Amino acid sequence: MFFYLWNQNNFRTTLLIILTLTITRMKTLLKQRPFYTLLMVMLTAGLLFSSCSGSKDTRTDQGKTVEAGSDETIKIGVLHSLSGTMAISEVSLKDVIELAVEEINASGGVLGKKVEPVIVDPASDWDLFAEKSKELILDKKVAAVFGCWTSVSRKSVLPVFEEHNSLLFYPVQYEGEECSANVIYSGATPNQQLIPAAEYLMSEKGGGYKKFYLLGTDYVFPRTANKILKAFLLSKGIPKENIIEEYTPFHHQDYQTIVSKIKKFAAGGKACVLSTVNGDSNVPFYKEFANQGLTAAMCPIMAFSVAEDELRSMDTEFLVGHLAAWNYYQSVDSPENKKFVENFKAFCERKGLPGGKNRVTDDPICWAYTDVYLWKNAVEKAGTTEVEKMRPALYGLEFNSPGGLVKMSEKNHHLAKPVMIGEIRSDGQFDIIWKTDGLVEPEPWSKLTSPDKDCDHVRHGGTYTLND
Repeated sequence: MFFYLWNQNNFRTTLLIILTLTITRMKTLLKQRPFYTLLMVMLTAGLLFSSCSGSKDTRTDQGKTVEAGSDETIKIGVLHSLSGTMAISEVSLKDVIELAVEEINASGGVLGKKVEPVIVDPASDWDLFAEKSKELILDKKVAAVFGCWTSVSRKSVLPVFEEHNSLLFYPVQYEGEECSANVIYSGATPNQQLIPAAEYLMSEKGGGYKKFYLLGTDYVFPRTANKILKAFLLSKGIPKENIIEEYTPFHHQDYQTIVSKIKKFAAGGKACVLSTVNGDSNVPFYKEFANQGLTAAMCPIMAFSVAEDELRSMDTEFLVGHLAAWNYYQSVDSPENKKFVENFKAFCERKGLPGGKNRVTDDPICWAYTDVYLWKNAVEKAGTTEVEKMRPALYGLEFNSPGGLVKMSEKNHHLAKPVMIGEIRSDGQFDIIWKTDGLVEPEPWSKLTSPDKDCDHVRHGGTYTLND
C-alpha cells in the first residue's frame, strides 16, 4: 500500500510539506543532534528527486492531454441522442460503440493503451449537439468523436470540429453536398442509397413504378435527398405531375391526411412512396398506412431511414413487403456478420440494456461499429492520435466489416461499399432481394445536381470545381 501511495504525486508532495514544517519546528533539536539533521536532509532530497523524476511524463496529442504511464488511456467521445425524438435510432449506436471499445480493449487497446468512451447526451437538441461537441473536444480532451444521426445535428457541430481541428466519425446515410476535412463519412452518399433504390423500383424486377410520392421529415437530409431524387426521376422521363413532395416536422404524429393523399395518388396503380421520414414519426406513419388499407402490393414504401432497430418498436404484421435501401442488414449471410450479431446481442444482455438478447443490428449500427475499428487501425498505422498524422492513414484503408469488405476512399473521406435492397419480413428482419455486384464508390457531390463539383482532400484540399 505504501509503495502505491509513494508513486502518487499528491502523496509525495503532501509528505514533503509535512517534513518541511517539521524541520522548521525542530530547529533547536536538529542543532543539538547533527545525525537527525543529516537524515532529514537526505529524506527531503529523496522526495524532491522522486517528485520531479518519478512523476509521469505528459504531452499534448492533438487537443488531448495523455499521460505516458502504465495506467494511460485514450479518450474518445460518443455524441448520440439518448433522449428525445431521435433516441429510438441513436441509443443503439452508443451501445455498439461501447461493444467495439470493449473488444478493442480486450485485445490490447490502441497503441498499448486502453480506450475510454466519454458519453454525452445531446438529447435530440441541435444546439446542444454543438455545446456537447465543445465539451468533448475542449474539456474532455477526446482524440476523436463518434456521433450524430441527422444532418442538422452534423451541420450544427461541423464548425466546432473545423475550428478545433478535431475529427468526427459520422455513421449515417446523408444527402451529400459536403466533404469536410474534419468528418469521416461512413454512411451512404446518395449514389449509394437513393439512386439505386429509385432505379430498382423503376426496373421490371422492382415493379416498374411510374409515380413517386416523396415524403420526408422537414430538415436538411430529406429536402436535399428529394432534390436529387427529383432530378434523377425527371432525367428518366418521369413527368412532373407524377412526383409529389411533402414534409412533416420532427416528432409528427398525425398522418391521417397525408396517407389519404397517398391513397388517392396510388389509386391509378404503379405508385410508390420514397420515405425519408426520420425518428419516432415512422411509427404512426406506417400504422396509419395500414389503417387506411394500403399494402406493399398496392403502394410499396421504400424507406431510407427505417431499419431493423426502428422495426423493433413497430407492429410488423402490416409492414410485410415494404422495402428499404441500405448497405447492411442483420440478415447478411457471412461468418463475420453472424459473429457480430451474436456479440452485440450478448453484450446487450450482459450489460442489462433494454431488449437484452433480443436486440438487433442494422445499417447505422454496423457503420458506427466499423468507425471505431477504422479509427483504431488508422491510429496504429500512424502511430499517433494526432489528426494531421492519423487522417492520411485512413486513405485507402480496407476493413472486413459485418457487411463485407469496405474501403475508405483515397481522397474524399467516404466509404466504398455494396448497396442492398431489403424487403420487410413479419419478424422485423429483411430479406435481401437485390445487391450490387461489388463496392460502389462514394460521390459526395451528386452528378445530377452538382455536376461541376468533386472532392479531393489530397490534391485539391477538399471540394473543388471541375475544370478549374
